[in-house]
This record gives sequence, structure tokens and C-alpha cells, in this order.
Amino acid sequence: MSNKENWGSRVGLVLAMAGNAVGLGNFLRFPVQAIQNGGGAFIIPYLVCFLVMGIPLLFIEWSMGRFGGKHGHHSTPFILDSMDPKRVFWKYIGVFGIFTNLAVAAYYCYLESWTLAYIWHSVSGTFLGQSADQIASFFGHYISLYGGGTETILVWIFCLVLNTWILSKGLSGGVEKVAKIGMPLLILFGILLAIKGITLKAGEEGAIHDGTHGLNFLWTPNYDSIWSAKVWLAAAGQIFFTLSVGMGSIQCYASYVKSKDDIALNAMSAGWMNEFVEVVLGSSILIPIAIGYLGIDRVVELTASGGLGLGFKTLPYLFQQWGPTLAALAGVFWFGLLFFAGITSSLAMGTPCMGFLMDEFGWKRERAAWAFGGTILLLGLPTVLFFNEGVFDEYDYWAGTVSLVVFALAEVILFAWVFGMDKGWKEITTGADIRVPVFFRYVTQFVTPVILGWVFFASLPDIWSKITNAELKAKIAASVDPAEIAKLNDQMAYLNGSRVFLLALFIGICMLVYKAYTKRKKEGRATV
Repeated sequence: MSNKENWGSRVGLVLAMAGNAVGLGNFLRFPVQAIQNGGGAFIIPYLVCFLVMGIPLLFIEWSMGRFGGKHGHHSTPFILDSMDPKRVFWKYIGVFGIFTNLAVAAYYCYLESWTLAYIWHSVSGTFLGQSADQIASFFGHYISLYGGGTETILVWIFCLVLNTWILSKGLSGGVEKVAKIGMPLLILFGILLAIKGITLKAGEEGAIHDGTHGLNFLWTPNYDSIWSAKVWLAAAGQIFFTLSVGMGSIQCYASYVKSKDDIALNAMSAGWMNEFVEVVLGSSILIPIAIGYLGIDRVVELTASGGLGLGFKTLPYLFQQWGPTLAALAGVFWFGLLFFAGITSSLAMGTPCMGFLMDEFGWKRERAAWAFGGTILLLGLPTVLFFNEGVFDEYDYWAGTVSLVVFALAEVILFAWVFGMDKGWKEITTGADIRVPVFFRYVTQFVTPVILGWVFFASLPDIWSKITNAELKAKIAASVDPAEIAKLNDQMAYLNGSRVFLLALFIGICMLVYKAYTKRKKEGRATV
């Protein structure tokens, strides 16, 4: 039973696709990655990876989605199956396209809820008059459920309900409307903050450097880094992270376009909009403001642990240097753009799961949406309750990193070598409003699989280290403190438990796919 969802407009589709790609990582992860991997020189491997891996994967996922949509499929198990119906295993490879969205949404919505809480605390003046340490401690107390964690849990549940309610309104009535409002506001807020950050003057409002000092540091190239495999691996990983490829959400969105509608220009538009937000806006807010007040050495020290601390622990304090009114506005702009970046992505995570339930089991949109919301509530609870034990990061590693690479490698092999590049290129170019350079045909067939294979095999030592808990075991072996050893053993138990939880989720989805496949056979419905 195929559902009848559709997009209301091309602008809404492109904005929703861009919103799917534009996420918290554009503003929190990208500038830190650039600093850690050669500054301005990082942009070279980054753009190369975008051209030879990012764009081809966008073409592939848009094409696969539209192809599956023509046959009534709106989730990756049966989209992949429709491209090679003779081999039954593809539908189970496609399970990654549902599993990843559920598992990522489980912790992403929690992270998204932080931004709502920080908007409120910025407006209500919570941070006024507080020291840097006090504001940093606020974040620690918030995620540690200090004082019972009532606010933390309530805001998280509100965020889940909001996502679910919007999804229940459908593509054009819910997701598209949010994208049309959220993406322009995100860009507007980003531009206003970037202007303020770049125009900081040393000696004014407590700044010790001009805002351009941070930009110069960020983009001063260290060309020696270009020859490092680690830097190229980081660039490839950032492209995965920022474009939301390898998840299944792009295929789902694209499955609702008409069979002759353009996908080539749409894919390029969404991809380049994401790059603008990341490279231009993402690099012009966090680092220039932080370096303007803290200096280079302190910021380098803080970025060693990622951009999350800078964004939530440090920036609210720096905003206070601008006076109460401007601090409140800056808090709304900063956490508002993070919220819109987050919710447009989390909404995209809900659509493949809903599409599967609606297609295969005939569920109504509202029922499918609330089923997604309820599942995210159950899956996400461990990331809220056991954040400090590493469960949040464990979800992110397996669902938000490893699964993306595995699924992307599988889909490019299916598209270019099993489905066939002749048919694949026809899918990409059919209805195209631009002339797609033939260069991408050969890159998609030969270069992209090699890069993805390299990324996967280069990651295997780290994956094995994670599976065996090598780092934790080394810490336990080196410790002589019984209390610390007990704490590390408890953490290992939480991490192993979260992996079992995720594995059970994957197996459960496989069982649902098998049930749907059996149902199709009984009803005499061919995959294509």
C-alpha cells in the first residue's frame, strides 16, 4: 500500500533537503575540524572530497530515491531491493537507512533540546553576572540532571513532541513549512552573528583581538598537513557528517518527487547551500568570537575536546560582554540557529521510518509519526540518563559514523556496479535542469567507491579498538585506585549495554522488513 505524500513546491523541497544536511555540525564541528587539520589547507582536501565523494553520493541518493518512489517505495529496504530484486540481501542492507535515522534521532533530539533550554536561559537572564566557570558549570549540571533533572527531561520531551507533531502534519503541511521558516531564519541569525564576530575590535567590550584575527588563524594554511592521511580521512568524515549522506533520509525525501522531475540541480542546490552555511557562516561565528576574547592558545586548548564545549560552555559567557540586551539577542540568534539546524535534520530522520510503516503496513501518517516519537523516547532515554557514562557518544559513533560509511559504500556499489552505471547515469540526468558534467559519471563509478573503501578500511583499527574497549581496559590496567577502576568498569558496562541495545534495534528492524517482505509475497506484490 503506497502512501500519497508529496512536496508542495520545489523551493520547499530544496530547503528541506538543505535543512536535512545543515545541522549542528556545520557550526560546532566544522571550524574545529579545520583548526585541527591544517587551517586553510584543510579546505583543499575538504573540497576535493566534496567533489569526488559528496556530490556523487548526493546524485546517487537522489536518483535511488526517485527510482524507488516511482514504484511506491519510500524507505531504503525496498528502494535498494527495487534496484536489484534478484538478490534478497539488499533489503537488509537497506535496514541501515532506517536504523541510522532512529539511532541518530535518539540522541540528536536530546542535543536539540539543549538549544531550546539555552534560548530560554539567554532571554531570562540566567547567565547575567555569572563568571566563565559558573556558566560552564551550568552546562555540566544540566546534562548531569543536577537537582533531579526536571527541566532537562521536560524540555527533551517537549522537543520530541514538537518533532512528532510536525511530522504528523506531513511533508508539505509540516516538514516543508518548517524548512521554509527555519532555513531563512538560520541564515539570517548566522549572518548577524558573523557580522558581529568579524567586526570585534580589540580593546572594546573586553575583546583582546579583532574578529579578523580569528578568521586569519582559522584559514592560515599549513600545507604540510595536505600530505597526511589523517587529514584526508577527517575531510571525508566531515563531508559525510555535513551532507547527511549514508543515512537514508535523502532517498526518502527524493522518493516523493515526480518521476520526471529534476534531481540533478536540486541535489547540487541543496549541497552547495549546505557548503555556504558551513564554510562561510560556520567559520565566521564560533572561532572569531572565541579567539577575539580568549586568544589563540586558549581556543586551541578548548577545541581539543571538540566544539560542543565552546558552543554551550564558553559562548554564552562571551555574549555577556556585549551588555544585557545584546547578550540576550546573541543567545537567541546563536541557539536559535542551532535549533533550526537541529530540527530540520531530525525531521528528516523521521520520514524514512514513517515511509516504511505507511508503505508496508498501511499505517496512517499520524500513527506512524507517533510511533516514531515513541520509539525515539525509548531509545533516547539511556542517552539522557547516562550521558556522562558515554552512552550519548557511543550512539554517535556507531549510528552517526560507522553506519554511514558502511551504508554509503554498499549503495555506491549497488548503484554503479549492480544496477549499472548506464541505467544509473540515465536516472541522474533524466529531467535534469542542468547539464551534468560527464566527469561525474566516471567519478561515481570508479573514484567514489575507492575513497569510500579507503575510509572504511582505514577505520577498521578504530572500530576494533571500540569493540574491544581497548582504551578503557588500558586505563583500568594502569590505575591503582579501586574507586577509579570501579568507575571505569561501570562505564564499560554502560557502553556494552548501549551496543547490545543498538544491535537489538537493528535486528528488530530486520524482522519487520522480513515481515513486510512476506506480506508482499502473500499479496502477490512484486518489489518493483
